[in-house]
Amino acid sequence: MILEGKKGIIFGVANKMSLAWHIAKAAREQGADFLLGVANERFRERVAPLAEELGVPEPLICDVTSDESIQSTFRVISERMPEIDFMVHAIAFAQKDDLKGRFVDTSRLGYHTAQDISAFSLAAISRAAEPLMKQGGSILTLSYIGAVRAVPSYNVMGVAKAALEASVRYLATDLGPEGIRVNAISAGPIKTLSSSAVRGLKEKLDQQQEATPLRRNVTGEDVGNSAVFLISDLSAGITGDVLYVDCGYHILGVIGPQ
Repeated sequence: MILEGKKGIIFGVANKMSLAWHIAKAAREQGADFLLGVANERFRERVAPLAEELGVPEPLICDVTSDESIQSTFRVISERMPEIDFMVHAIAFAQKDDLKGRFVDTSRLGYHTAQDISAFSLAAISRAAEPLMKQGGSILTLSYIGAVRAVPSYNVMGVAKAALEASVRYLATDLGPEGIRVNAISAGPIKTLSSSAVRGLKEKLDQQQEATPLRRNVTGEDVGNSAVFLISDLSAGITGDVLYVDCGYHILGVIGPQ
């Protein structure tokens, strides 16, 4: 088991459709011990049975829009795990009204909200995690091809993911001297609680199933297994990178069966 003896924290499990759930499940199967972080009490009630299923403690509440909440959460983490080896950031949010129509019509509040929760939060919790990664470690976040291409209806979230990917590079540079690696997985479209807010998701899934080189859609298991690699010592030489786990969709210049 490639994560035997590794300890960490995984933020973002909402239900069994979550990519964070698939990452947590794969990490547990590979021997990792970890805590789960959720946004509020409602999510804690929903995720507590999943934590029990994995054999990990009840989720911790961490409101990533609040520096005080982040500090409080990491005090608890440090008490339970004085040292951690990995952290997974699977957090994203945008207001529904900003995920339809035109990006140019994005509200100022909607833009700030998407950037704060989806991008800045990575820097905020990485800063809090740094003192616990005393022997180095791995930080992983989740992106999407909408960070580098204009995807219909992805709008403000695509801009937030672009900021997230840039943050990966800057954080990797900042934290590298401490032996801390920072990477992202850019997953193909998968139906999750957050992605369901994007209009036309079914059409995107149908199109990519026909278009990808592997002629199938990516699965949560694909993402979970790739994440385990990136938070393990097997990827010790990889940092500041974005790994595409999308069945090859990102390499295509022409969309449709070849």
